[in-house]
Order: sequence, then C-alpha cells, then structure tokens
Amino acid sequence: MAGYDNRLLPMALKGFRAKKRLLWWLFLSASGVLGLYLFGFRILRHLETLIPMGVCPAATTPLLKDNFTGALHHRARPEVLTCTSWGAPIIWDGTFDPHVAEQEARRQNLTVGLTVFAVGRYLEKYLKRFLESAEQYFMVGQNVVYYVFTDRPEAMPYVALGQSRLLRVEFVQRERRWQDVSMARMRTLHEALGKQLGQEADYVFCLDVDQYFAGNFGPEALADLVGQLHAWHYRWPRWLLPYERDKRSAAALSWGEGDFYYHAAVFGGTVKALRKLTAHCDLGQQLDRERGIEALWQDESHLNKFFWLYKPSKLLSPEFCWAQPIGWRTEIHHPRLLWAPKEYTLVRT
Repeated sequence: MAGYDNRLLPMALKGFRAKKRLLWWLFLSASGVLGLYLFGFRILRHLETLIPMGVCPAATTPLLKDNFTGALHHRARPEVLTCTSWGAPIIWDGTFDPHVAEQEARRQNLTVGLTVFAVGRYLEKYLKRFLESAEQYFMVGQNVVYYVFTDRPEAMPYVALGQSRLLRVEFVQRERRWQDVSMARMRTLHEALGKQLGQEADYVFCLDVDQYFAGNFGPEALADLVGQLHAWHYRWPRWLLPYERDKRSAAALSWGEGDFYYHAAVFGGTVKALRKLTAHCDLGQQLDRERGIEALWQDESHLNKFFWLYKPSKLLSPEFCWAQPIGWRTEIHHPRLLWAPKEYTLVRT
C-alpha cells in the first residue's frame, strides 16, 4: 500500500503488549487485594510468627528477680523474650512460681484495687461477665476492691462477692463520643487515686470492661509500674508499631523511639506510680485539645509515650490479655484475660 510505514506494526504490537501487561497487573493486584481480604489475614498472622522476639542478654538473665516471685525461671521459656533492655522481667507462664507470689502478697496483707469503666451500653453488654470472671480468677485469696465507674449506678448488675472483696460504684458523666470516654478516664483515675481508692489500695490495675478473665491473674503481675504487651503487636518490629507520629501531639514518638507497644486495656502499679502516669496522660491530652488535634489511639498513644519516658518495672506477656481472633500461637500457653467480641456498632452508639 502506498505510504505504508513498516514500523507501524511493531509499534502497534508493542503498545498492545504494554496494555496487556497493564491489564494483567491490574487483574493480579485486584485478585491479590481480594485474596488478602478474604483469606490473607490468617496468612499474614501466620507469617508474623516467623519474626524473632529477641533474646535476653546473658549478663541480664541471672539478675532477673521479681518482688513477689523471687528469681524468675527465664530459661523455661527460651522461645520468647523474657526481659527488657533495661532489666525488667516479662512475665510468661512457666517463668514464675504462683504459690510464692500468693504467699508473699498475703504476708504483706496487700489490697489490690481493680478499676473498670462501664459507660453507656458497655454496662449491659460486658460488666456482669467481667466482674463474675474477676471473682473467679483475679487475685484469688487476696484483698480486692473493685471500682466501677459508670454513668448509671442504678443499673449495676448483682454479683456475689467473696470474702475480703468489696465493690464500690463511682458516678461519671457520659461523654458525647466514645473516644472522649476513653480519654476522660485518665483524669478520673488520677482524681480517684488521690481519694479513697488511693487510701485503701496498695496496688491498682486499670482494665477495660470489654474483656473477661479466663485464667488466674495473681500477684505475679504486681510491681511498681506494670505495662501490658499488646497482643496484636508484640512481634512487630519497632518501625511498624502504631505509635503517634504527628509531631504536634504530646504523644508523638519519632521513628527511632519506642520499646514495645503497650495495651491501654491493662496497666497497673502502685498508687504513686499510677498518679504520675495518669497525670502525664491527662496533661498530654489537654495539650492536644488546645492544639486542635487528637492522638491516633487516644489515651493509649499517651500511655505509650509515658512508658517510653518512664520504663515499666514489669511487663506482662500477651498471655495476660489475649485476643482470640489472632488465632492459635504456640507461645500462648494459658491466657489470663480474653477479649470479648467487639460489637462496636451496638455499644458505641
């Protein structure tokens, strides 16, 4: 054909192949996203188990001791990390003698406070099971005072309490958003620790209500300042942890900062240490409000900032607060707390 350029056919074929490759790339990407959505969560969580947790320094392990359990048997759990870089123990099943801890707590005649917030529909949905399971497993044989903070004291469920166990109900104002309920608890706890709670308890644990006890949670968990390794993040490398990264926030951590990711559903310690913790978190949240910002995970972000600045003296392994949707893990022997099913559309409305 007159004027036909022989180069046009190869160019057309090349363009067709490029479009074909692009279509295949889009198809495979869409298939991959769909596959991850349907099946990949379990695959990714399984691959997560291949991430090493680290090993305690040889110079540190002989010195690992606990106020309540004495020398810790760190070699009983070689597959997990049993200490921190600053020499604090990480408590796993098999690393301590629960009987020694129970006897020591009785010898000191300690009273342990347990605080929980049950506001709005969280009261009907979770509180009764939480308290009944606590009666079965939390600090069994010890002096315990439950502090329930709620906007509806009149709706409190009846729970039979054992000997040397008390229940106190404190009224709190219901906030407009569930995030505000979460953040307001630091100020409420700080005030309570300065009043009756701080006068009658030697140690205090602050827990979320949407979980329940499934195993013995005893004096082995007690220490001056206690942090809980988050079940979803305890194997993640530091650069992947969901810290607050906005430098404008008082909770912000830079990319080179942070040790572990701590769960705000469980933290505890002495009254003095918790007064310091709650004051820090409340102040940080106030500063953020003044700047018109809110930390990524509200009070949990500020808690993680506090534990970066002031290292906890004891860490609880994920066995002490486990999320069953993660699936089976060989290192999780006997869970102490289990997450209840999260029905956010019901309880956060």
